[in-house]
Amino acid sequence: MTVPQDPAERRVVVTAPPRTVRRTSGYYRPRTEIDELTTLGHTYVRSLMRSQLRAALTVGGVLLLLVGPLPLVFAAAADGRLQWTVLGFGLYVPLVLLARWYVRRAERNEHDFVRLVEDR
Repeated sequence: MTVPQDPAERRVVVTAPPRTVRRTSGYYRPRTEIDELTTLGHTYVRSLMRSQLRAALTVGGVLLLLVGPLPLVFAAAADGRLQWTVLGFGLYVPLVLLARWYVRRAERNEHDFVRLVEDR
């Protein structure tokens, strides 16, 4: 081993404070995926949106089938009493049941999504 003759060529030791290593388990939680807007996080959110859209389209279809034929029923029956009966009893109860089903379905979708994201 030769020692350099010129003092400018001397070897210098540089020290720094030790680095802290942040260890991850190699597993990203879904919430992290969503927060970081990764492709997987986008897929999670899109899945929730699709399930909510599916419930809304189901309710919209049933509502269309329920309310769509009413003008034909009213045109066929000239009796005003039948129209009020259909609107009051024949339509109100199914609408309330449909609304309750939709709210419960939407809350279940959200609950399932939160359970997925929270790892419970």
